[in-house]
Amino acid sequence: MTDCSCQETATACATSSDRGLRRVLWVVMALNAALFVTEFSVGLWAHSSALMADSLDALGDAGIYLLTLIVMAGSVRQRAGASLLKGALQGAFGLFVIVEVVRRAISGEVPDAGLMTVMSLIALTVNVTAFALLTRFRNEDLNLRSVWLCSRNDLANNVGVLAAAGLVAWTETRWPDLAVGLLVATLFLQTSFTVLRAARREWTTGIPTPMDDGHGHTGAIGHAEQKP
Repeated sequence: MTDCSCQETATACATSSDRGLRRVLWVVMALNAALFVTEFSVGLWAHSSALMADSLDALGDAGIYLLTLIVMAGSVRQRAGASLLKGALQGAFGLFVIVEVVRRAISGEVPDAGLMTVMSLIALTVNVTAFALLTRFRNEDLNLRSVWLCSRNDLANNVGVLAAAGLVAWTETRWPDLAVGLLVATLFLQTSFTVLRAARREWTTGIPTPMDDGHGHTGAIGHAEQKP
């Protein structure tokens, strides 16, 4: 039998799914940690606010994936607490990028468009891989949904940095880099608000937030939920 159509098979499938999720989280955590070291160094060298902001996001993502591994088997409130922290980190990233954009608008240099382009393509490859690995788990619960949203944001960031690199090369000014940085900050803050609102509700009620399964159906999804 290949489907989880009975209680025993459901338990075995849930255990297998947990192991698969843990492997995926370890892989994407390692990818993001390596990306942070590389992208932060290149961002400093290229004088790019967008690259540096994206690199710090990669560092935050690595920490978020580690936190998710820690609370996977926890209670609803423990997972809600992890989501609250994730939402707060996203908000902090947004505020940091805004401050960085203002600083570079006052006294920044024109970024190196060539380095921005190469690094953005590398980061895009890493983040497409992470996004593909995480997509199948995005509707399991709010905690994993917030992880998937972080990965989605990474893709938007990479596309934005690529666009900024092209515009920097064309205009020979720093303003496209700063504009993309501001857009990234807006996305961070929007995600932060969404995750914090849902996590606060879970923390208060102890009831999992219903997740859309992508087909118009919702349910309080979790590893403990089983169907006979």
